[in-house]
Amino acid sequence: MTIAYDLATIWAFIIAFAVFVYVVMDGFDLGLGILFPLFRTKRDRDVVMNSVAPVWDGNETWLVLGGGGLFAAFPLAYAVLMPALYTPIIAMLLGLVFRGVAFEFRWRTLRERNRWDLAFFLGSLVATLAQGVALGALLQGIHVEGRAYAGGWWDWLTPFSLLTGVALVIGYALLGATWLVMKTTGDLREQAYRLSRWLLLGLLVAIVAVSAATPFLSYDYSQRWFDWPNVLATAQVPLAVAIVTALLLRALAQKRDYQPFLLTLCLFLLSYAGLGISIWPYVVPRSITIWQAAAPENSQLFMLVGVAILVPIILIYTAWAYWVFRGKVDPESGYH
Repeated sequence: MTIAYDLATIWAFIIAFAVFVYVVMDGFDLGLGILFPLFRTKRDRDVVMNSVAPVWDGNETWLVLGGGGLFAAFPLAYAVLMPALYTPIIAMLLGLVFRGVAFEFRWRTLRERNRWDLAFFLGSLVATLAQGVALGALLQGIHVEGRAYAGGWWDWLTPFSLLTGVALVIGYALLGATWLVMKTTGDLREQAYRLSRWLLLGLLVAIVAVSAATPFLSYDYSQRWFDWPNVLATAQVPLAVAIVTALLLRALAQKRDYQPFLLTLCLFLLSYAGLGISIWPYVVPRSITIWQAAAPENSQLFMLVGVAILVPIILIYTAWAYWVFRGKVDPESGYH
């Protein structure tokens, strides 16, 4: 029993890691798509595309690992969550498809380029909003009876889930803007600085709003964040957010290249830690724990061997790809 519990815990952290890496790596290129209409000239839009073109299509690897890992390691949770979140998940996948097709096809035609630019923007926006809505629906709780989803088709659509959806759109847009700060030069870089300041303000408002609403979703959440002595540990999260925000504002004011992007990633990490504090050890909040949803021990162990081999390879290849394409984007040259 102890080994089974340990394996379930390991798999929970693997999936959490995969989801976070996906958020980090696909977040900034979805953010670029969200910001795309704000770049008016063809030259700027081409530079925005070229800044991420060499690496963007490998980012969904982590989404596959997260979703596939959930299906394989926690099949009961997968069976409950999918019916509850069918609509936002389908919307997310369609958005990613439109984003991917538009990314490639806009370089193949001049006459229809504006349509593909619009598809790139809408696909990125819909995919991001759907991810945030799904997160909010998960956090607010899913109606489970026995071992099955017992809610309705529209249970995922609430003011709180829409709030988390908008918050993620702002967060991804900030990632995209700080990515451009790091990768571009000239007027485009200055525009990215201006956008980053406004988006940081919007993200702070969104973080405060989501954080203020979350404890009212469940007494369990309130207890974890505010009961003594838990509050001694949980209070460090908002404190860290304040410190990172101050550092980010200073980095933007000093026109730093790399610090804004890295500090924005820290804000995402702190928000992710706050989510973990709220829902641990549930995989379906307030209904199913990771141990109740876990696959048989032999299955978890067999899959763990494959993950232990493949994940380091993926990480090494990804790091190598980003290293090769490091530095500023030359506006006169491109990936395509």
